[in-house]
Parts: sequence; structure tokens; C-alpha cells
Amino acid sequence: MKHEIMLNLPIEPHEVPALREQVGWEARHSDYPILFERCSFWAGCRDAETGGLIAFGYVAGTGLQHGYMEDIIVHPQFQQRGIGQALVKKLLEESERAGLEIVTVTYDMKHASFYAGSGFVPCAGGLWRKAADLIEGKQGSVR
Repeated sequence: MKHEIMLNLPIEPHEVPALREQVGWEARHSDYPILFERCSFWAGCRDAETGGLIAFGYVAGTGLQHGYMEDIIVHPQFQQRGIGQALVKKLLEESERAGLEIVTVTYDMKHASFYAGSGFVPCAGGLWRKAADLIEGKQGSVR
């Protein structure tokens, strides 16, 4: 069954946190719907049978030259079907249409081949986290 990736599809505030929990991430309920007001654009996909949100990702930034792709999420029951790569492709197409020349993403190294297959070139970078997260043991992994 083909799943259609849609840009800026209507999403209820509880849907992305629920999807985040499905993949084992913190829900971050307080981020939604604020995220939709602050990011440049987002994309997602719904299950044709149930209408439930099964994939989500977004690009944030100033809307000038550079954007940052984040939270590429595919429900575990729908992984390994090409939905994630279709989601990234849709976000990159919209990035290009919007005039972005650079899109960056951080990810856990276990996902390196996924992002390389989606057109990203690994490069050196850095990550800053506020001290309270490090002290409280909330380091987590970069997705």
C-alpha cells in the first residue's frame, strides 16, 4: 500500500507526542502546537485505514539559506517500507523550493546509512546541551 507524504498536513497537538512515544522518545507534549507555529514547514503521513499519524518530520530555521531537519519519525509498524526516505525526500524538495541551500540533520550513527541514502553527506559538527540536562542525566542520544 502506498502512503502519501503531505506537506503541512493538519495535525492535532497530541498526535506527534504519541508518535514520539511509539518510537521510544520523550513525548514533549509542551512542544505542540507551538512547534507548528515556529518551524518552517513539516511533512507527515497517515495510515490509509485508520487515519492515524504514522510519520512526521520538520525543517526549522530562519528561512534564509540554512535549515535544520529534525524528528524524522516513522511508527514502528510502518518502518522498513520506504516511508522515512519518502518523508526526507519531500522535506528536502520543499527546502529547495523554499530557497534553502543547506539542510543539516543530527542523528545517531546507527542511522548513518539511512541519511546517506537520503542524500546527506556526513560531516564534522558539534552539539551543545545545557548543563542542567547533563547534571540530571538527560543526555539522551541524538536522533
